[in-house]
Amino acid sequence: MALANNLTAILNLLALLCSIPITASGIWLASKPDNECVNLLRWPVVVLGVLILVVSACGFIGAYQYKETLLAVYLCCMAILIGLLLVVLIFAFVVTRPDGSYQVPGRGYKEYRLEGFSNWLRENVVYSKNWRKIRACLADSNSGCCKPPTACGYNFVNPTLWQNPTNMAADADCYLWSNDQSQLCYNCNSCKAGLLGNLRQDWRKANLILIITVVVLIWVYVIACSAFRNAQTEDLFRKYKQGWV
Repeated sequence: MALANNLTAILNLLALLCSIPITASGIWLASKPDNECVNLLRWPVVVLGVLILVVSACGFIGAYQYKETLLAVYLCCMAILIGLLLVVLIFAFVVTRPDGSYQVPGRGYKEYRLEGFSNWLRENVVYSKNWRKIRACLADSNSGCCKPPTACGYNFVNPTLWQNPTNMAADADCYLWSNDQSQLCYNCNSCKAGLLGNLRQDWRKANLILIITVVVLIWVYVIACSAFRNAQTEDLFRKYKQGWV
């Protein structure tokens, strides 16, 4: 019984440690300039990380002090949290899977097409009623797309000043570029696509950390369930030998 509880306590300590990269991933996403403007799916990750921390701490206390009721509550709550984390992971993977980038001929960088991204991202970011706020935030933070499409043939003066385009008919965005520092290319589809490209890259990086963490959590949870069941079986046999049953 003591051995099983000690094992469960150690496993809960590992689960508690797993909450750190989950919370850190959410905070990292929240700190990225583009995510600061969009406020998309970053806080659910932070909340889940904090809840896993709290539940793991309760499980550790329950195992250390032999509180079977607290351990049962821990196992139930952890199953729910792992399920929610899997839902967030799968959802983020699905909506960030389409890649709207394309290689610019003769250049060492990529640009983006809006139609190359998932419908959900487009509907909830660039086509939403919040785009005006997002656009203002991008302008204030000097992030996002601040250049016209390469195909327009604008001549570079500085990152926010482009002049004398040679091929205005190449893209509708060529006519939307403005050297007004409050306008730039924030009304361009290429700018909106660039924002989605940045969001996608950030989320794919965070997903890698979350996938590793959730695999460890599932492994810890399965072993903890087995240890808890074994502890209950040992307790039942002990009571039987003592004549309580």
